[in-house]
Amino acid sequence: MPPESLPLAYFDTTVLVKRYVSEQGSARARTLLRVYRCLSSAITPLEAVSALHRRRLAGELSRSGFDSILRQLVDDRAYWSLVDVTSAVLDRAETVIRETGVRTLDAIHLASALHVQGAMGPSQHRLSFVTADSVQLQAALRLGLVPQ
Repeated sequence: MPPESLPLAYFDTTVLVKRYVSEQGSARARTLLRVYRCLSSAITPLEAVSALHRRRLAGELSRSGFDSILRQLVDDRAYWSLVDVTSAVLDRAETVIRETGVRTLDAIHLASALHVQGAMGPSQHRLSFVTADSVQLQAALRLGLVPQ
């Protein structure tokens, strides 16, 4: 099935990193990335590089492995839809923090998903939200997002 015909789901960085490194949940992440089109925040590529760089510094990734993953990440970004971090998204992120107590970047992800879900309107399916972070998952449920 062509990627543009797949249903859209919001992917948090915690899940996208699992696409590039083998760890618990990697197989599930790779499967979901074949089933859904990837929607995420514009902060996601930066957040992913940061997470991968920390793994590189910790010795979990070789220099060549890190470089290979970065090349794949750049290639994959062509297939991702990224939500701009606008003032509307940041305003909503503030509300998300007040309602759920999540951290800043988690709030931006949740607000981005809510922003897109609101723009989709009631005639569209509810947006699936994919995360490997249990705190963020609980917040997503409280905010009415559909966990995947």
